[in-house]
Amino acid sequence: MTAYAVGHLYEVDMCADIVAYLEQIDATLAPFGGRFIIHGGPCDVREGEWHGDLIAIAFPDLAHARGWYESDAYRRILPLRTRHARGAVFLIDGVDTTHKATDILH
Repeated sequence: MTAYAVGHLYEVDMCADIVAYLEQIDATLAPFGGRFIIHGGPCDVREGEWHGDLIAIAFPDLAHARGWYESDAYRRILPLRTRHARGAVFLIDGVDTTHKATDILH
């Protein structure tokens, strides 16, 4: 089942370290089948308040997502982002194509 790495980042200082992080992250995703499906951009807020950027990266499954996040290649570049951006990042399973909202009640 597809899994996702999701980040809600804010207070990003677009400095040389962030640029270096962006230039290197794609190569860390490739061995784990990761690909960006959301990467910031304008947000059409319909309810509540929103600030920052949403990032979502799809992986074939949670094992691949964990493997990427824990990989030496990603760990080497991670400080380039964490020193210059605040926010939450998490890994989460998706749902299959037959999922209905009421499935969580069972």
